[in-house]
Amino acid sequence: MRQPMTNKIQFWFEFASTYSYLSAMRIEELAAQHGVAVEWHPFLLGPIFAAQGLDNTPFNIYPDKGRYMWRDMERLTAQRGLVFTRPDPFPQNGLKAARLALAIKDQSQKAAFIRAVYSAEFAEGRNISDDEVLITCLTQVGLAAETLNQCQEPAIKAALMEQTKTAQAKGIFGAPSFLVGDELFWGDDRLDDAIQLAAEV
Repeated sequence: MRQPMTNKIQFWFEFASTYSYLSAMRIEELAAQHGVAVEWHPFLLGPIFAAQGLDNTPFNIYPDKGRYMWRDMERLTAQRGLVFTRPDPFPQNGLKAARLALAIKDQSQKAAFIRAVYSAEFAEGRNISDDEVLITCLTQVGLAAETLNQCQEPAIKAALMEQTKTAQAKGIFGAPSFLVGDELFWGDDRLDDAIQLAAEV
């Protein structure tokens, strides 16, 4: 029997992030096994990279790093039974998807939508900046196509900007990142450690 979810972990993710795809597809089940609730926090890496003096993802700037990452993703998705397709272009523009993730209030629908977007991007190789792709993701989780209009609401735009500023203030420099209280963990390979700590506090 699963424990009641009284403890929490914050999952900070960017839709363009390959390793965030890995975490998004397993975090809820893993957290539930330890009685931990997941808080989903979309943000944008672009402003954070810019503050680091980067105008692109390090995986594109450093070819050796990029080649390693793509091979690593092939290995890890195969191990976990996930479909993986390299998206083109990379990185994807996840701005509208991130705004929608903030706009969706129902937590189960929010989580399902996030997974649907990641699947469209990294399993099907679709462009998640395309409205039709996002509408498909919305309708898959029982939300109306008109939900897409919330991308243009000033309050939602401002909320995403604030999310990114909050991520910077918390010392987040990449995705996926996990916060348990003030303790920061970076990378899909640190998810298990973060969940373990969340279960103990």
